[in-house]
Amino acid sequence: MDTIQNRIAAFVKLGEFLSQFTQKNVAQKDTVEFNDIFFDGFKHQLKIAGENNTWFTKDQLLFATENWSKALTETSIQKWISNENLGHNETKQVAIIMAGNIPLVGFHDFLSVLIAGHSVLVKQSSNDKHLLPFLAKYLEFVEPEFKDKITFTEQKLTDFDAVIATGSNNTARYFEYYFKDKPSIIRKNRNSVAILTGNETKEDFEKLSEDVFRYFGLGCRSVSKLFVPKNYDFDSFFKGMYNKHEIINNVKYANNYDYNKAVYLMSEFDILENGFLMIKEDQSYASPIASVFYEYYENADDLKIKLWEDKDQIQCVVANNFIDNEIAFGQTQHPQLWDYADGINTLEFLAKI
Repeated sequence: MDTIQNRIAAFVKLGEFLSQFTQKNVAQKDTVEFNDIFFDGFKHQLKIAGENNTWFTKDQLLFATENWSKALTETSIQKWISNENLGHNETKQVAIIMAGNIPLVGFHDFLSVLIAGHSVLVKQSSNDKHLLPFLAKYLEFVEPEFKDKITFTEQKLTDFDAVIATGSNNTARYFEYYFKDKPSIIRKNRNSVAILTGNETKEDFEKLSEDVFRYFGLGCRSVSKLFVPKNYDFDSFFKGMYNKHEIINNVKYANNYDYNKAVYLMSEFDILENGFLMIKEDQSYASPIASVFYEYYENADDLKIKLWEDKDQIQCVVANNFIDNEIAFGQTQHPQLWDYADGINTLEFLAKI
């Protein structure tokens, strides 16, 4: 019988399976179920994922799998679902249109739909299409009830009751029109910002380098914009960023760096750079790869008002005792299950459809 406890147990086992694939080590554990069938296969899928999308380096892929292994514990899942009224509605078919900017970026939606007791119809991005179908097969082995509840398609979506779609601001307009008759969550472009006061330590900046450079800055939780006081001296910031200087050895990143630097110089923009990162004064939130925008602020209250007014463009605010719901330096890429994209409670949505 399909129960929420069975579903939780299956995802906990998936977390144990993923715990074998960490940044430090890829090694089999005797305690993990179905390793004889799946361990070598997943190693191969990680290799293929990296060959298919060169932004998905081995380090970035293993960072993602390790993070999910830490999130999929019984304690975390129980805490996450404890306030939600799940499994009391009839089972619906929920379509998910996934982005492909970082490895397993659509996994949270996939997990949410299945934990809520619904069936999932997944349309993946071609940039990230190898890992999730394989992990879904593992789930079906662990919990056979999932066999009829997980479908992947590359065709036009049909026969679904609700949709969760992630895309750019342009595709979001299309999604809103196309899915106007269905219950939906439509996610658009968002970026993350850091608030600097001038009181940051060397350790703060080294941690911030993780928020800036993890996934090459391609994630919505990646810091792409700084707010700094008037006459701010960026020297300490650049010293902290040096922590990640080896990123320039990635050919694709280096090509973006060279291209964007050339564009800025030809346009005669004022930039500061250190050989692998450029910063530019700009009011926009979305900065190109290898660059971070910055904007000056006069006082804290005005900045808080601006952040509130622009909240639909912002995913995370990194700061130290500046604002409610801020994220500590170095923590943007370690979301908890209850840290919802765009602040929309996916489980609450799924409980009501």
